Amino acid sequence: MIKLQKFKEAKKRLGGIINNTPFAYAPKLSILSQNSIYLKKENLQVTGSFKIRGAYNKISLLSDKDRDKGVIAASAGNHAQGVAFSAKHYGIDATIVMPEATPLTKISGVKAYGADVVLFGANYDEAYAKAIELSKKRGLSFIHPFADDEVIAGQGSIALDILEVKDDLDYIIVPIGGGGLIAGIAMVIKELKPNIKIIGINATGANAMAQSFESKRLIDSTKVKTIADGIAVRDVNPLTFDYVLKYVDEIIEVNDEEIATAILFLLEQQKLLVEGAGAVGVAAIIHDKLKVKDKNIAVLLSGGNIDVTVLSVIIEKGLLKQSRKMKFIVTLVDKPGSLMKLTQILSETDSNIVQIDYDRTSVALDYGEANVTIAVETKGQEHQKLIIDKLGENGYKIKEIL
Repeated sequence: MIKLQKFKEAKKRLGGIINNTPFAYAPKLSILSQNSIYLKKENLQVTGSFKIRGAYNKISLLSDKDRDKGVIAASAGNHAQGVAFSAKHYGIDATIVMPEATPLTKISGVKAYGADVVLFGANYDEAYAKAIELSKKRGLSFIHPFADDEVIAGQGSIALDILEVKDDLDYIIVPIGGGGLIAGIAMVIKELKPNIKIIGINATGANAMAQSFESKRLIDSTKVKTIADGIAVRDVNPLTFDYVLKYVDEIIEVNDEEIATAILFLLEQQKLLVEGAGAVGVAAIIHDKLKVKDKNIAVLLSGGNIDVTVLSVIIEKGLLKQSRKMKFIVTLVDKPGSLMKLTQILSETDSNIVQIDYDRTSVALDYGEANVTIAVETKGQEHQKLIIDKLGENGYKIKEIL
């Protein structure tokens, strides 16, 4: 166990370096879940993630000699920015090895702090192996994203922040990737408020920690696939696993559909931009994974560095699932006025056309026909039924709803 004093020292060390992020009541989530939900908004942290806490704490404790040689890290993005920011603060060189599929926004964020980026591997674990190789070759201090007591102490300072605002909580919900964040938070809580339950959230597509926790032995994944790239860790680390086993009460899984729903909910209802890893706790709340009522629950929004291309897909799919948008294909007679008549009918149903595509060359069509693919904004399932019925009354048959 890491002594409580280490967490307190880390919190003090971070003073004036990081943001004191808001810890606030979330009324809409509270009503939805029939609990009192409080959000710790680390998505508003410097660099957009809690990761700066551990990275800065670790680098600040290196000897001057080791710091001057430079540091290296492996990361999908958030730890990378934390290390790069901290290295810039100390005026030292930093090299970050990132998986080849890392979103451009995270690569740009790291480079903006002056760090060198090396793209290598299909996932974090392959990037990690490369970073270890380079650290030995170049004599650089490796800053582990989670399996390091000083890093964990920095991450655990979040728990001290939370307790300063509200200490009568029943649950704290924390995302799990490598396990450093939840290990730090759990150690602090179990020392100061042992009755508070610590619930970890794993993405189903990267659930090695959940499986290991359930079986009480290390189980690595063969692959990871999730929109929560910040917690897409394939292998379980023995150090953090031991901490998780000892101090965490339960681990719950959420899938990508549930995570996407949470991202959209936070964006629209809470006016918060949160990445997949940061939204897993809210996904668990929205989909009633805890099965509790009338409890005080803190949910950690661990980061907000979402790729805008991923966000655009989540918004688009979310609108379709909520019947706020409808896409369909209609086959027309390919002659002047046919398309105008179709759009006139849609106008009469108070539908706003946002996209239209006219195809007369598909080999699946008879000569003299055309497929029209249309996307319209709608006001729910009843409105969509009205559109379908109106088109049918006018002799149009929807070929396919997309």
